Amino acid sequence: MTNVELTAGDDAPEFEAEISDGSTVTLSGLLSSGKKVILYFYPRDNTPGCTTQACDFRDNFGRLEGSGWTVIGVSTDGANSHNKFIQKHELPFELIVDEDAVLHQKFGTWREKSMYGKTYMGTLRSTFAIASDGKLEWVGYGVKTKGHVDSLIDALKVE
Repeated sequence: MTNVELTAGDDAPEFEAEISDGSTVTLSGLLSSGKKVILYFYPRDNTPGCTTQACDFRDNFGRLEGSGWTVIGVSTDGANSHNKFIQKHELPFELIVDEDAVLHQKFGTWREKSMYGKTYMGTLRSTFAIASDGKLEWVGYGVKTKGHVDSLIDALKVE
């Protein structure tokens, strides 16, 4: 399986996905309201790095939303895990359930990783800023948890 490698200026892959409340979202549906979408992929709910990143998006949510951006997180965790994560950390945004990693594969974030000499498939922490016309405005593969949201806000010129 070849990894997809998206870059700024590419069309964002259309998707239909389940969110934590059991309803379905599509990229075209999200964009049809004139919103822009920040789609961020993270490995696991309630792990230290992923919690830091989610809380950073939470703490900057007002600024992002005020500039027309909606934030959506994506991991391979199930709806029950997502709902606990949202409640525990008071996240004001939706989380996509991608248990079979289909969305991860469309965006090229399902990668071979290694830890302690063992290789496995897992999520490469990545973020995609999708403009209202469906084009990728900003792409970051392998982003860090700390300082990432500030860098993204600067790159997107959010007030």
